[in-house]
Amino acid sequence: MISVADALAAVLKLGSPVDVELVPLIDADGRVLAQDVAATRDQPPFSASAMDGYAISTVDVAAGDTFTVIGEAAAGHRFDGKIDDGQAVRIFTGAPLPVGAQRVIIQEDVTRAGSSITLRENIDKGHHIRPSGGDFKVGDLLTAPRRLGPSDVALLASMNVALVPVRRRPVVAIIATGDELVSPGETPRDDQIIASNSLGLAAMFRRAGAQTRLLPIAKDTASSLEMDLSLAEGADLLVTIGGASVGDRDIVAEVAGTMGLERDFYKVAMRPGKPLMAGRIGKMAMIGLPGNPVSSMVCGELFIRPLLDHFLGLPAGPRARISLPLAQPLDANSQREHYMRANIEDGAVRAFDRQDSSLLTVLAQANALIVRPPNDPARAAGERTEVIAL
Repeated sequence: MISVADALAAVLKLGSPVDVELVPLIDADGRVLAQDVAATRDQPPFSASAMDGYAISTVDVAAGDTFTVIGEAAAGHRFDGKIDDGQAVRIFTGAPLPVGAQRVIIQEDVTRAGSSITLRENIDKGHHIRPSGGDFKVGDLLTAPRRLGPSDVALLASMNVALVPVRRRPVVAIIATGDELVSPGETPRDDQIIASNSLGLAAMFRRAGAQTRLLPIAKDTASSLEMDLSLAEGADLLVTIGGASVGDRDIVAEVAGTMGLERDFYKVAMRPGKPLMAGRIGKMAMIGLPGNPVSSMVCGELFIRPLLDHFLGLPAGPRARISLPLAQPLDANSQREHYMRANIEDGAVRAFDRQDSSLLTVLAQANALIVRPPNDPARAAGERTEVIAL
């Protein structure tokens, strides 16, 4: 068995950043920016009013000063004249500042009578002008790599960027194996179960930025598995679920070996997830996950999500950990690194009592994994421990 750290290092060597493609800005949310993008204009492109009020040509004013209103400026409708001493232009938020304007007096500080305004007592001291280029200027960069979110999309739109260079979505082919499995919606025999791992992992990988191909369930025969493995051709990553252990019907490594699998490792010193293998088959990276539901999902979090980050050109490595106090004591750990399903509540973390790797209900309730190092001694409530937030 190898350590979790060594296994992750080997997994990350299986991939490299995928190609870059241009996508319309409307489709850029959630994608990974592959190249720096430069603004094509200043924002704002002109000095603009930050408030509704009156633009005047001086910054030095006093209560009782009067000005003659000579026009109006609104967003999208510039006042084309020039403001001189003693003059004002009615202006609205976002409107271009007229030539000669030095300050905007907010409307609450003004008394208006016809075309004349008089300044009130206790005038707001702000100038209320957004300078040209105050947000960004032509050539300012949105830097890569970064996973784009709604705020990034809004920024790119303001930069007048219509097509965005992003990493294409890495393609992950997923094969669940086992005579005991049927697809959701089918009627299982009394000795069969519903395939759940493949659907959960597909959802995980899509959230991480991948495109998934869910292939037919492979039976415990070489011919069935060979057919599925051939259908995976062209994917960046092949993920098999189950069949990677050492039982008589665990034939994934054997069959994949006949098709060119170069296996890097098999078995990791962890729980859940010990029977994990990884390597390359043709041009594809391949990871064989254990069949127990929690084992496969935890391994997906720890190994495949970082690999997908690597495919997408993002910084890739161990999942981020935080230090939290324990809400209850924990027994000593065994010689394998243990990832315990847990909940973070009120600033502390509490492990579930049941940690069996078949219990999806517990995983569905968990929002964290407590990381127990090998041979970690018993821990008292209040002691700090490392936690991966889910």
